[in-house]
Amino acid sequence: MKYVHTNLVARDWRKLADFYINVFNCKPEPPERDLKGKWLEDALTLPDAHITGIHLRLPGHTDGPTLELFQYEPDAEREMPYPNTPGYGHLAFSVPDVEKTAEKIIEYGGDWVGELTRVEIKGVGVLVFAYMRDPEGNILEIQRYEK
Repeated sequence: MKYVHTNLVARDWRKLADFYINVFNCKPEPPERDLKGKWLEDALTLPDAHITGIHLRLPGHTDGPTLELFQYEPDAEREMPYPNTPGYGHLAFSVPDVEKTAEKIIEYGGDWVGELTRVEIKGVGVLVFAYMRDPEGNILEIQRYEK
């Protein structure tokens, strides 16, 4: 058994891919997807479904899971998720500098959820982390352990 990918449904998959490529150094994993047809409608139970998007190789992996960014037509609205919203909570990235990565997230259209936090985790070290949002509101955690 092998973990393959995590899917994020995007409003604008190209803009979201640009964010993850520039902020977290994710790498595009071709080909771009352009999916439609009865098979897709039947699988999703969505009439006239059309998916476009791409897979991004996650940093630190050469043959590992991908982040699948899919944009659907027709699309649907959703409420902004919060850290305690049931379902998938957040994507976490270990980064060399939390403060600089936070600045880059803001530069590329992201935002803060809470505050930059430092806390000692007994037996592990000092955790420096922040919860943030990507440009479409998905929650991210950026973290670094200091010994």
